[in-house]
Amino acid sequence: MTLQTRTETLSSQGGSPALLKLRGISKRYGDLAAVEPLDLDIFPRDFVAILGPSGCGKTTLLRIIGGFVAPTSGTVEIDGRDVTRIGPEQRPTNTVFQGYGLFPHMTVRQNVGYGLRLQKKAKAEIDDRVADALRQSRLTEFADRSVTALSGGQQQRVALARALILRPKVLLLDEPLAALDLKLRHVMQDELRRLHQEFGGTFVFVTHDQGEALSLANRIAVMNAGRIEQEGDAETIYAAPTTRFVATFIGDANLLPGERKAGEVKLAAGPVFADAGPDGAVTAVVRPKSVRLLGSGEKSDVEIEGAVAAAVYLGDHIKCTVGIPGGHDVIVHLDAAAAPRPVAGERVRLGWALRQHRVVSA
Repeated sequence: MTLQTRTETLSSQGGSPALLKLRGISKRYGDLAAVEPLDLDIFPRDFVAILGPSGCGKTTLLRIIGGFVAPTSGTVEIDGRDVTRIGPEQRPTNTVFQGYGLFPHMTVRQNVGYGLRLQKKAKAEIDDRVADALRQSRLTEFADRSVTALSGGQQQRVALARALILRPKVLLLDEPLAALDLKLRHVMQDELRRLHQEFGGTFVFVTHDQGEALSLANRIAVMNAGRIEQEGDAETIYAAPTTRFVATFIGDANLLPGERKAGEVKLAAGPVFADAGPDGAVTAVVRPKSVRLLGSGEKSDVEIEGAVAAAVYLGDHIKCTVGIPGGHDVIVHLDAAAAPRPVAGERVRLGWALRQHRVVSA
């Protein structure tokens, strides 16, 4: 489904119109195309991840939305207003940068209320809104501390509170958790989900971390080489990748080469199955958790024989590597409690259902 088709579908179902519309947006620096022409619709209360590797154009795209970078072509529309040629201070957006951008000489309370003071709001209103933002961000007890005395996670919450207090229609987050250690990132993911629910609004964040995108976003746009390769909900992106890049970038995947001819795919490893589409080289994508070790007499839609190369215990699962015909390996994730465990050199049969794989162009 294209982005435009998705918009039409939502409208036909009585859904809200897009809050943020990007049309034909591109950015070039001389001969370098940072962002190729693309369209994207983001809807009210969306929590959207722009996901991709370093250099794919995701941060440039976020900065175009925020008004910090002018696009080479295309338009940015927010809540029905064309904001393409106006600066960030005039847009109904706010941005939380990776480095937080807090004022070290100010307290937490002063940092959070800074934007309201710039807007020359009445002191009583500032005090009320700051108190409310501190409460929602669980920062009340730190209100009069210097931000330099806070932990990384607490500073992140201050930056979020300072942005959200201005009630932006779209909150932009540039790799918001990249500077935190793994345990704290997981804690802050929960905080971001909670803040999104409590403050409302629409969040758009960029990340290179697939786990972060899957755990936070209700929609993910996967970028590669300046293009959006696939956009959709997290489950669709993971379970039904439409390109080889998306399949390999989101989670672990087995990639099995084959050839499609007259509606039938023959894998290099031997299995043949029906699959509609154009003739030519293809790749079958199947997740390690979808592959099973078949017992004696057990059947499956797709079956391959091979030899176990390794079986490694990883706590919650066993990673089993099986060599198959054609010189390829298939990774299987087995329940750690499964018995007996496969051993190196053992001959096994692998299987999965047709609905559990995805066939993409090679």
